[in-house]
Amino acid sequence: MSNLQTNFAQVQRRIDDAARRSNRDPQEVALVAVSKSVSSDTVLHARDECDHVLFGENRADELVRKVAACPGIDFHYIGPLQTNKVRKVVGNASLIHSVDSERLLRAIDNRAKLAELKQAVLIQVDISKEEAKQGIDPRELDALLHIANSELSNVQVNGLMTMAPFASAEDVRWIFEDLRKLRDETNSDGPSVLLEELSMGMTGDFEAAIEEGATLVRVGTALFA
Repeated sequence: MSNLQTNFAQVQRRIDDAARRSNRDPQEVALVAVSKSVSSDTVLHARDECDHVLFGENRADELVRKVAACPGIDFHYIGPLQTNKVRKVVGNASLIHSVDSERLLRAIDNRAKLAELKQAVLIQVDISKEEAKQGIDPRELDALLHIANSELSNVQVNGLMTMAPFASAEDVRWIFEDLRKLRDETNSDGPSVLLEELSMGMTGDFEAAIEEGATLVRVGTALFA
């Protein structure tokens, strides 16, 4: 077994164990392998050796390059996104995790309309309130969802995303819990947009994120180090 196969198997086992600890079906949690620091060849090796096809990129130019070089791969866009890069991401990423403003949401909708497709997105929420973290204030979520549903026909909001500070998993667990509560409270209010996905948790804290309800975990270092 190669190092890559060993790493993927170990991370998947940790995902499964975390899901079971929280009385969840492991199939509810998808591993987004963060490939920003590895070559297209490594992505293809992971596809062929580990039977893994879901990857995350955080730069628009690199996403375009890897989409062309890696057939059979489902790419998500997980990094900060400027409006002038939207044209490179829409249609190349099946899901954009990092929508953090009405302006960006409208730019994605406009580009998707030109491409004659519906782009799936997540709304990034700033739960931790750190200055360096991007995302909308939780209090802005309802208004943004209303705009998405009533004014924009070429975006589909599938859920929420957040970034936790670099700290111990237990120290940031509350962030994952709060995002899940926000998602559940928003859904319970009968929103016009049903939120299903929770993208939260990375290499250092993805098990805690799963225990708090993550459906998508973004893991890079544990796979490719």
